[in-house]
Amino acid sequence: MSNIHTQEEFDDCLHEECGVFGIYDFDGNDVASTIYYGLFALQHRGQESCGIAVSDTLGPKGKVDSRKGMGLVNEVFTQEDLSKLKGNIGVGHTRYSTAGSSTRENAQPLVLNYVKGTLALAHNGNLINAIELREELEMTGAIFQTTIDSEVIAYHIARERLNTKDVEGAVRNAMRKIKGAYSLIVMSPRKLIGARDPYGFKPLCIGKRDNAYILASETCALDTIGATYVRDVLPGEMVTITNGEIYSDKTMCIPKEKEARCIFEYIYFARPDSSIDGIGVYQSRIMAGKFLAMDSPVEADLVVGVPESGNAAALGYSLQSGIPYGTAFVKNSYVGRTFIKPKQSNRESSVKVKLNVLKGAVEGKRVIMIDDSIVRGTTSDRIVNMLKEAGATQVHVRISSPPFLHECYFGTDIPSKEQLIAHNRTVDEICEVIGADSLGYLKLERLYEMVENLPICTGCFTGKYPMEPPKHDIRGDYAK
Repeated sequence: MSNIHTQEEFDDCLHEECGVFGIYDFDGNDVASTIYYGLFALQHRGQESCGIAVSDTLGPKGKVDSRKGMGLVNEVFTQEDLSKLKGNIGVGHTRYSTAGSSTRENAQPLVLNYVKGTLALAHNGNLINAIELREELEMTGAIFQTTIDSEVIAYHIARERLNTKDVEGAVRNAMRKIKGAYSLIVMSPRKLIGARDPYGFKPLCIGKRDNAYILASETCALDTIGATYVRDVLPGEMVTITNGEIYSDKTMCIPKEKEARCIFEYIYFARPDSSIDGIGVYQSRIMAGKFLAMDSPVEADLVVGVPESGNAAALGYSLQSGIPYGTAFVKNSYVGRTFIKPKQSNRESSVKVKLNVLKGAVEGKRVIMIDDSIVRGTTSDRIVNMLKEAGATQVHVRISSPPFLHECYFGTDIPSKEQLIAHNRTVDEICEVIGADSLGYLKLERLYEMVENLPICTGCFTGKYPMEPPKHDIRGDYAK
């Protein structure tokens, strides 16, 4: 599962893998336009490709209409496209590739036609045993159309379905084989199924609107379509939506203390207006900022956030410290990941295309700059330099996460440790590299406090993973 990105293409941000959305309208209304708006709300989780697959539960059994393509949701779908997607049950997906090439073939949802009918599947996460499972299937004659581990999941569900009385049993059996991070939405001809890995790495929630049930990566998607939040799918739980009801299967659940949510959902990935497992994302970021002010205070005139994920933490720092909160950056909202980036030798212009400094806001001032993370440091040094060029007399950097020291194998594209700026460097050395006047990171123990002691994964900070990591790197060429 290689990834075709080149080093020149990378910005110094983290990226999530995907957003998933599903709906079953028991009144028989077409759902494609609702999925479209749900994906629009989840666009921040992936901007490389997207897709929608729908079926009519009152029509020919197993007939699935789908459309997917490369680009943003509003680039891939037209009103005419949506009008052709007829059906009252459907799934949608937005993708950013952490494993598997960035090609149309790898766009989701995946639609499978097999001896028992059809399946459509949307997946968020990363499996750590996908290569082994793929080789096992290939040895029995399976032919793969994609390079993504989501197809491995789909194949296993289809294969298990041959020996089970219903699709729920097939999903449950597949869950017993796959290891890693996943939130799944599976559409069969008469059922919509949601499943979350036992550790709860990736979020998945349930909503309701009139006589329709919804599954989505984040609650912000429910708000966008006017649905009411029902609850989160529990780590390890499988829910089946059929006959106007929700049926729960918790046989894969593990003891709560062993759960391991990805902490970066709260720090960075999720939209601030979402809530995950009962914790508001915005409030958790406010708390991170307050903790930074408590643990890494400094005298300054202004606190600013690097848009967008640094803004709430900056406000928290300001509220705790009493130092005024302000805006130092104007962000170009129309720059996605797909804009043509300059060559590596001109990378500073890539940053300036996305961000510009408000000179009048920072000139002559000591500035505290809050960001969510430092990965390689190639962006942080340029942003610090931009503030100083605009007249800031001092720039004190505060990071609302601990230093990255290890790879992630569960769906976040943290590179190999040799590329991480914190690898083999002290905080003072990192501070010197990025050109800041001081640098402070969030303390590890504060992560638990900001999510009210929910069990979380801290592997990228500590190297202690909730499950045994793979013996070889599964994460594609970007990890090398």
